[in-house]
Amino acid sequence: MGKKRVVTQSEEELLQERTKLEEAKRKTKAQKRGISKGRMYISATYNNTIITLTDKDGKVLTWASAGNLGFKGTKKATPYAASEVANVISEKAEKMGMSEVDIFVKGVGSGRSSALRALAAKNIIINLIKDVTPIPHNGCRPRRARRV
Repeated sequence: MGKKRVVTQSEEELLQERTKLEEAKRKTKAQKRGISKGRMYISATYNNTIITLTDKDGKVLTWASAGNLGFKGTKKATPYAASEVANVISEKAEKMGMSEVDIFVKGVGSGRSSALRALAAKNIIINLIKDVTPIPHNGCRPRRARRV
């Protein structure tokens, strides 16, 4: 059989191999599919702002919320928190290769307009902005008045 020889690599070569493996792992399903168009759903409530990024069929790719970013309590409902959420989700969309987006806004929170402004400032093309806030037309009986 003979002697076995151990091949040693320099630290630079090991680092290069490791970074190549990490980059290969980092590719998400959306990057593999090459999604260029999608939808963004902004849910702006009195307590939080949640933005969901989907493909054109409505399958969720990623999401972000003010609470997810570390805002707590009443700070989650602020316009600043909503703009930060929009910045995070637009970065995720750019990483996936998404360039065009239809936006659907739901809710009456203070973060809805600031989230839209933050998204418009990014280099993502906005094809459509639609308000899908549910509006009651005298269907259910309203709750009793709150006594404070």
